Amino acid sequence: MSAAASVAVLSASEVLPRLTPGAFFSQWSPAPLPVVVTVWACGLYLLGVARLRRRGDAWPLGRTVAFVGVGMGAFLVATTSGLAAYDTTLVSVHMVQHMVLSMVVPLFLALGAPVTLALRTLPARPRRWLLTLLHSRVARVLSFPPLTFGLYVISPWALYFSGWYRASLEHVWVHEAMHVHLVVVGALFFWPLMGIDPVPGRVSYPFRVALTVGTLPFHAFLGITIMGQSTLLGGDWYPRLHDGPMGEWLPSPAADQNLAGGILWASGDLIGLSFFVVLFVQWVRQSMAEAKREDRRLDLIEAREARAAQAAEPASPSHG
Repeated sequence: MSAAASVAVLSASEVLPRLTPGAFFSQWSPAPLPVVVTVWACGLYLLGVARLRRRGDAWPLGRTVAFVGVGMGAFLVATTSGLAAYDTTLVSVHMVQHMVLSMVVPLFLALGAPVTLALRTLPARPRRWLLTLLHSRVARVLSFPPLTFGLYVISPWALYFSGWYRASLEHVWVHEAMHVHLVVVGALFFWPLMGIDPVPGRVSYPFRVALTVGTLPFHAFLGITIMGQSTLLGGDWYPRLHDGPMGEWLPSPAADQNLAGGILWASGDLIGLSFFVVLFVQWVRQSMAEAKREDRRLDLIEAREARAAQAAEPASPSHG
């Protein structure tokens, strides 16, 4: 992007009104790419659900709400609402957007089980293509748990402590690529851990819980580091905004950065602990289901042995 285009991004920020709850709703700007992605994803998902119902198959309403209402809804809000309007003006607003895109969106898309829905509704040839992709070496590598864990915990450090973050403020295409990156890395990490869709990388529940708990100190440490450092994220980007009309209401860059670190720390732990509870409940339910299956298996064996013993007993002599 040219220097003129970079200045245009900064100038666009200078005309924003004071950030209030009302501004969150009044500053909506339907960006073409997020809107198109949301419409297509929701449309294809709802088409699959309708196809299932036409043939008499059930599909849990909760999954539809998770994918369409919360997952894609959160994606649209994060990329077109006031969060998107102010994400280059206040680093604290960017941090809220970051956590929505990297945790909330991937978690709820995974809860919607779109891969399972696709496998149940696609025609034969596209279904074979999807199965080939799911069993490919690329899919196995990209879903390898240690790799996805490393990407998930290292990416924020690479974003905020390199030139990437400043580039995302200055260049629109880098900014949009960052949004895509946050969603993709979050999906690669959380999708196999959720364990609903038949994707590669699924592991046992103890390992899922361990990986989830392992993310908590990284979020906390990164948040505390951002709160404690004197160097401003984005260099002189945020101080320069104080020279324009918004300087009357903008908080100091240091105070805003301190708030951003706290948001990262608190929201990362809150969402991570919530996901831990979901995994733990799934683990308990699976253990109870396995216990019931084992009880039924043992009952069948016991009944079979009893019938065999009864059949092996000699007939009793009759008395005349």
